[in-house]
Amino acid sequence: MNPFKSKKGLGRGLSSLIGDVKNTSTKNKLSISDIVRSKLQPRKNFDKEYLDDLTNSIKERGVVQPIIVRKSQNDNNKFEIVAGERRWLASQKAGLNEIPVVIIEADDLKSLEFAIVENVQRHDLNPIEEAKGYKKLMNDFGYDQDKVAKFIGKSRAHIANCLRLLSLPENVIELIETNKLSQGHAKILVGLNNSFLLAKKIINKKLSVRQAENLVRLFKTPRKGIISSKSADINDLENILKSKLGIKVSINNKKNNRGIISFEYKDLDQLNRIIEVLKSNY
Repeated sequence: MNPFKSKKGLGRGLSSLIGDVKNTSTKNKLSISDIVRSKLQPRKNFDKEYLDDLTNSIKERGVVQPIIVRKSQNDNNKFEIVAGERRWLASQKAGLNEIPVVIIEADDLKSLEFAIVENVQRHDLNPIEEAKGYKKLMNDFGYDQDKVAKFIGKSRAHIANCLRLLSLPENVIELIETNKLSQGHAKILVGLNNSFLLAKKIINKKLSVRQAENLVRLFKTPRKGIISSKSADINDLENILKSKLGIKVSINNKKNNRGIISFEYKDLDQLNRIIEVLKSNY
């Protein structure tokens, strides 16, 4: 049985990624002290209970699946973890001096791909760590949302929803990272000025996602009863843009002819349509 075989439903498995790298070699064991963490590891938080369970398992049966390492770029005498950091940590806690490894040649992109695939397969990342991993692929290695989605084996909507969480305030992000606020609750709060206040209410009252949605509706400023003072020309421009894009467009033009154009979209398809129009014309 291949220990790196991909789980069903994911775009790339570890076995597939290993097949992409050159000069893959198996070495029975390396000293734990010769192995260092990777700066590209997306996971920052390790569940203590799970780590303790893994430590006990290693004490009983040893390390069943070798970790994947590459030569350290900073120290030729060290090896950097590509996948398997938790097994390395648990092995230290179990008192082992050596650990089984697979040594590969991999650049930073391939190393990051390994780390993300392994963590997504094992459901080891909280939503913020997952989003930061995707963002690093996009910012540092030229991936777009479609390429990330295909590589991971998730929908583009899933990738977009993950990335949107990073726009939340730091105090809300911290609640997600510490598992006090779920991704389902968090995505409701994106774009709200009072997101932290609402997050605390959701947590304190132990609201379901549906109840949280209802709470958010109560806090939103009602728009009914507002009388339009826009000129006929502005209204015409709004209607033209609406007919072109198929979504509601609002133009707020001030006396000094400065202002704001806003697009109101109802789902990700409409948002993608706006993005594609902008990309194709600019």
